Amino acid sequence: MEKKGFVYLVGAGPGDPELLTIKALNIIKSADVILYDKLVGDDIVKFLKAMGKEIVYAGKSSHEKGGARQEEINNLMKHYAKMGKIVVRLKGGDPFVFGRGCIEAEFLKKEGIDFEIIPGVSSINAVPTNAGIPLTHPEISSSVLVVTGRDNVLRWKNALDHSTIVILMGKDRIEQICKKLIELGKNPETPVAVIENGTLESQKTIFGSLSTISGKIAKADVKGPALIVVGDVVRFAKNLMDRKV
Repeated sequence: MEKKGFVYLVGAGPGDPELLTIKALNIIKSADVILYDKLVGDDIVKFLKAMGKEIVYAGKSSHEKGGARQEEINNLMKHYAKMGKIVVRLKGGDPFVFGRGCIEAEFLKKEGIDFEIIPGVSSINAVPTNAGIPLTHPEISSSVLVVTGRDNVLRWKNALDHSTIVILMGKDRIEQICKKLIELGKNPETPVAVIENGTLESQKTIFGSLSTISGKIAKADVKGPALIVVGDVVRFAKNLMDRKV
């Protein structure tokens, strides 16, 4: 029987090899080939070479046309997976934070290639923490705006309209939060996901909209720690994770 390939989209963290997660390390050890990004970090690349793994550079430079290079990377994943190999697509930080991890996952889904997404430590929080800078503080800052330097700065003042909103510790106030967001101009049909016990075996995701999610949460009787995501990006879960939105 022909061996079936598999692709892992793995977050490598901000560069320090010791910030690789245990899960990422175990998957790397099992890989036949590793396609690594430019931002993975030199120390991690040295570590991979010392393991004797087949490694292939699959990064992008700022001067390259992103679309064309991404097509080449997609085809590399497909090539090795169709050979029946276990492929690690190693990306700096977290695969779904300011990268093309979602685009690569969509490609794999379309091609019928089995894959799994492995979260990584994001530079968004790791780098400031390592420098002694708290992103939030009970008396100073209760939110974080994360942007890319390629954005038009004028968009930043309209963050509520253009940004994904991630809410921690908001389960008990979700009805009031949703009502207030609608009052501030958010479309009542804006998708919302509430993720209970995230990353654990008992993880459960409840989907709805700003106008419906509070009722769905009450009916689902969510008891564990919950993280709330508000924004159109929630729709990707329907395709990538085979769940209904």
